[in-house]
Amino acid sequence: MFSSARSSPVRRVVTAGALAASLGVAACGGASSGGGGSTAAGPNPNAPEKSPPGDIPDNQAYVAYAPPRAGYSVKVPEGWSRSTASGATTFTDKLNSITMHTRPAASAMSVADAKRREVPKLAHGARGFRAGRVSTVHREAGDAIRITYTARGAPSPVTGRTVTDAVERYVFFHRGTDLILTLSGPKGADNVDPWRIVTDSVAWSS
Repeated sequence: MFSSARSSPVRRVVTAGALAASLGVAACGGASSGGGGSTAAGPNPNAPEKSPPGDIPDNQAYVAYAPPRAGYSVKVPEGWSRSTASGATTFTDKLNSITMHTRPAASAMSVADAKRREVPKLAHGARGFRAGRVSTVHREAGDAIRITYTARGAPSPVTGRTVTDAVERYVFFHRGTDLILTLSGPKGADNVDPWRIVTDSVAWSS
């Protein structure tokens, strides 16, 4: 009787201790599993891809635009808004723009001409101008002078903030006329292909 009476409390203590130990292991195991899960989980592969501001979509459609009596046509992104001022036509969408105009010219411009005449004018007229490269490039309509630079864009009407624009200016020559295409978008946007589509689409009608 004495031996049996003493053994019962001991069993209860051991059982309680084992229960506490098992609960502690389970709790630690749960915390470790949760921590391991959050560490192992990387970016969601199904999350929508984020493009830099100003990137023109790869599936963008283009339509030909021919200013009246201008003697040329050029493809521009469909759906962009159009405005005209001082003889120049501009197409815009969000942070990007395409401006085109013509002027009389005695001969085709050279790289040296562009550096001597065009670049100083651009530096004087563009805010925060920083010169890039001046080169000759070949397009479907013929060779053109390409002038690259960066400048501060127009302030946002909502926030008042400005962004740095990367600008490509193309000067085509045809029968006594320069056609100037100025393509602008935020610095860092990948618009190489869209700008190539636009500049390769130039066609002369006279």
